[in-house]
Amino acid sequence: MSDMSVICLKDYKKCGFEVESCELYFELFEEFVIVTNTMEINKLDAQEKHIKLDSQELELLEVYLNDLKLNDTRYDIQEESFTVYNVPNSFSLKIKNKLYPQNNTELEGLYKSGSIFCTQNEPEGFRRITPYLDRPDIMSVFTTTIVADKERYPVLLGNGNKQSSHDLADGRHEVTWFDPHPKPSYLFAIVAGDLGVISDEFITASQTKVELNIYCDKGAESKCFFAMKSLKDAMIWDEQKYGREYDLDVYNIVAVDSFNMGAMENKGLNIFNSHYVLADEDKATDADFMGIQSVIAHEYFHNWTGNRITCCDWFELTLKEGLTVFRDQCFSADLNSQEVQRIEDVKGLRERQFVEDASPMAHPIQPDSYISINNFYTSTVYEKGAEVIRMLHTLLGESRFREAMDLYFKTFDGRAVRTGDFLWAMSEVDKEKRVDFTQFKRWYHQSGTPILEVKDSFCDGVYTLDLKQVVPNKVDEIKQEPFYFPLKVGLIGSDGKEIKEEMLVVSKEEESFVFEGLEAKPYLSINRGFSAPIIIKQEKNEYAFLMKHDKDSFVKYESAQSFALETTEKLMESAELDAEFLNSFGYVLDLDVELSYKALLLELPSISSLMQRQKVVDFTPIYKAKERLEREIATEFKEKLLDIYRLHHKPKNKELDTVSVGERALKNRALRLLSSLESREVIDLAYKQYQESLTMTDRVVALDVLENITSHEGGLALDDFYERYKDDTLVMNKYFSIIAASQREGVLLRVIASQDDEVYDKRVPNLVRSLVGVFAKNYKYFHAADGSGYAFVADKIIEIDKINAQMASGLASAFKIYNRLNQNNKNLIKKELECVISTHSLSKNTYEIISKILKI
Repeated sequence: MSDMSVICLKDYKKCGFEVESCELYFELFEEFVIVTNTMEINKLDAQEKHIKLDSQELELLEVYLNDLKLNDTRYDIQEESFTVYNVPNSFSLKIKNKLYPQNNTELEGLYKSGSIFCTQNEPEGFRRITPYLDRPDIMSVFTTTIVADKERYPVLLGNGNKQSSHDLADGRHEVTWFDPHPKPSYLFAIVAGDLGVISDEFITASQTKVELNIYCDKGAESKCFFAMKSLKDAMIWDEQKYGREYDLDVYNIVAVDSFNMGAMENKGLNIFNSHYVLADEDKATDADFMGIQSVIAHEYFHNWTGNRITCCDWFELTLKEGLTVFRDQCFSADLNSQEVQRIEDVKGLRERQFVEDASPMAHPIQPDSYISINNFYTSTVYEKGAEVIRMLHTLLGESRFREAMDLYFKTFDGRAVRTGDFLWAMSEVDKEKRVDFTQFKRWYHQSGTPILEVKDSFCDGVYTLDLKQVVPNKVDEIKQEPFYFPLKVGLIGSDGKEIKEEMLVVSKEEESFVFEGLEAKPYLSINRGFSAPIIIKQEKNEYAFLMKHDKDSFVKYESAQSFALETTEKLMESAELDAEFLNSFGYVLDLDVELSYKALLLELPSISSLMQRQKVVDFTPIYKAKERLEREIATEFKEKLLDIYRLHHKPKNKELDTVSVGERALKNRALRLLSSLESREVIDLAYKQYQESLTMTDRVVALDVLENITSHEGGLALDDFYERYKDDTLVMNKYFSIIAASQREGVLLRVIASQDDEVYDKRVPNLVRSLVGVFAKNYKYFHAADGSGYAFVADKIIEIDKINAQMASGLASAFKIYNRLNQNNKNLIKKELECVISTHSLSKNTYEIISKILKI
């Protein structure tokens, strides 16, 4: 078993050395790679006699200290470290080692994705390439030379700008890259392969020309143009919004199939999961295109919020990730629909982060300890971290937030900093001291989702709003203090007209806010725009009124969702369907609003949303009630839904403009609701849509509908889809996801059988996520009463942990609602997880997740 020691924030110590420069020489061969690493190092602490470098799974060949070759008495090699004894104050250290990328299934360090050499070094992959001070506060200037066979690997890429290239006598060639900007090792990257490319250029605000390249497998070049457009849009936006220009002569993106994450912001050489680069209308959905736009922008924005200014240690991860997620969310909102983007962001937060906050894996956005830092690339660090930044933006206002960001960039450029440094910049522009930053910091150090209990009253023209914060204890039951947050509220008259909107600042456990001079008790619109990541609980809810009259697009959506949630919960108790809810739903059907937004208003709550409201989760009544609500709505509004479908179904339209995307979203919402009727008419509509539509969006929705309601047409469509796209791994991810998410009987058997498909490869993270990962989110069958779903996923965790620990720990997270389940399901999970955690040589990634779930 790996080292399971806990790393704590309180134990952080500044390194006693600095790496002034690092020159790397890579000799790439088919069977192995030789790396020669020459570092110029200075001692910062005179008490340090020996230098201890991070090193993992490396075959050491030679070591030189100031050109003197060392014998093995001068250094020590351990499983995860390499120590050189008795080093001087300033010295050159040259290390030559061998590694085997073709055997690296962890996809960390240097590995091969198909025939492409590539790297992934965040957070601690560089130590798998060469011994180094592999920590984010060690920033150095890197020069990288790559040597390889020119025919097999004509493209050799590194960080920074290309310095030189020339052919060698033996059919090989070498290219040298120099990055003038000091960076930590996690931002280092190389790529070597026989790649296709599309190229463009960008002229910065200061009239500097930047060469833009997107590399991919040959033959896929035509799928890169949307990504290129997204990159240029992001560069323009960052200049206009934050005054940030790009700082190198070239910006390269490389798409690879085997990648643990979505993408990586390596300086000047972003390596991407191909899912977030390659797209055309035939093979990518509208959601895929929006995902590409967002992730391309996210990695570009990291150039300043992550690269030029990086985090001092991994406990500060949200410093770069939360801030950059906020920036990419704002970018997507500005380019598309503000209201739709905000709702989608909140939906994602609730589906993933709220569940995490209510589980044994709850942690602050700045965790105070970890066993494996890979496990903290979480929705809490990213999405909740973004909401914390958004609250600062709300509290300061647009202009002061921009002023604070300018100060942050100016003060800390080229440095590794802490979240406290970021908050310092925010506080420096807050001259009026409107924000209590001391209390606001609790968002960084406290976990869980606060609940705000709301009561109101009206007397003699005075409206009083009484608020009470209920802050959950930490996982270890330590009490936590009240948060400080903005709360946007609106008061609406009975005639539907807005009386006033105000931003309140909530900071106490209990407090009251008074509004005077009102003629009658107003209707309350609360947490407008989701101004704070909290749960609202009110004594009386006016959902129907707010669905009709609230001008705030988020609260209108929230009211529709909350009304549907409460209606479904009543159906779980065998009550009659609420007639007022049906009337309100019918009102939304007739609304003349932006079509994508209307599709969201008509969306019924997810199983996850319903699950979160139960003290003890039982999925059977949830599914039954949700299915009943869908049937009742489809029966009541069948003709209206059919009219919406017919009006907006345009199978030959494959444009990506707002209206076209909205039409597809709305008509497909109607089709999904109608599918609950399981009628021949709906089956024919879905099958015709699958056959005739030109977009992957329409095809996938039709395929999913058919798979869930008919084995015959569903089977025909699935077979056709397979034959059409079996040679395209990205599309086959959708195929496996549809099988794994199916609500028809026998899904587990079909998932098990799919593992033997020639297209499926358990070494490719995207395929594992699409089959096993999606099944683990299929609550109906993952949580089957006989425990078969648990046993299957537990076996996959053990199997995949030996291949890729990061993927295995991700699958283990599916069990995080363990503490919320009924006793039968808890017993079944405990049995399986105890089997997993007792496995010999289990990775620390997986051990940490399971030990937290079981509270070991």
